[in-house]
Amino acid sequence: MTKSPVHVRGLTKAYGAFTAVDGISFDIDEGETFALLGPNGAGKSTTIEILEGYRDRTGGDVEVLGVDPQRGGLDWKAQLGIVLQSTGESGNVTVLEQLNHFAGYYPNPRNVAEVIEAVGLSGKAKTRIGKLSGGQRRRVDVALGIIGRPRLLFLDEPTTGFDPEARRQFWGLVTELQDEGTTILLTTHYLDEAATLADRAGVILGGKLVDIGAIDDIGGPGAKVPLVRWRQDGVVHQQRTAEPSALAARLYAEAGGEVDSLEITRPSLEDIYLELVGSHAAAGAEVQEDAA
Repeated sequence: MTKSPVHVRGLTKAYGAFTAVDGISFDIDEGETFALLGPNGAGKSTTIEILEGYRDRTGGDVEVLGVDPQRGGLDWKAQLGIVLQSTGESGNVTVLEQLNHFAGYYPNPRNVAEVIEAVGLSGKAKTRIGKLSGGQRRRVDVALGIIGRPRLLFLDEPTTGFDPEARRQFWGLVTELQDEGTTILLTTHYLDEAATLADRAGVILGGKLVDIGAIDDIGGPGAKVPLVRWRQDGVVHQQRTAEPSALAARLYAEAGGEVDSLEITRPSLEDIYLELVGSHAAAGAEVQEDAA
């Protein structure tokens, strides 16, 4: 068994001439929350499905909880919690019936009533799932993912359909799971969610892992350089500088007083992510032009 619950080296998945995942490598440590970020079609869903054992890989080495996912048996699967982007749960049973049913699949499940409360569905426990709203059904998905007390939890776009308050409540639930030592692999399009919940992140673009590291390290040192933005003669100017206060002082001196619309910001994870995506898209366009 490898030390890391998730160990990936040179993972590749090809469909004929198309390579969806192109030689990516990463580890996820015990008790860590790792966010895998990327736009639709980047290869992250394929990667997740391979780790979950739903899809075979073309090449590379993968171990999840010490087991090759292509050979994982029932004992291995019982250690996983999986929240998919969409599920096919029966709409004809109540929330309580569904959770009780799934709890029976695991050797040491969580208390069903406590899980229902944790996902904010106590008032809907006896409601048929088919009568729930989309956001409430998503909470059922999350409840099913954690009922088995998983050692490794896959959260694939878990808060899709949640309102802002429900998202915050879910973040609290994830924090509790983290405190219990659960290892979590998260995919999300909400970059503030990744920044709040994850210890590290990897950015996958065009099937390649283009960056990986602690949340504050994504994009490299230059990505965190503050941005100073101001308006002068009706024109918006902006400049990155490691000494924003000095630049602001100079602008004040030159203006002889207040500077119009002056603001100093530190790039967020979302800013850095969008810059990575944009740079990758621009590089791809240049390659196509060269080929032409």
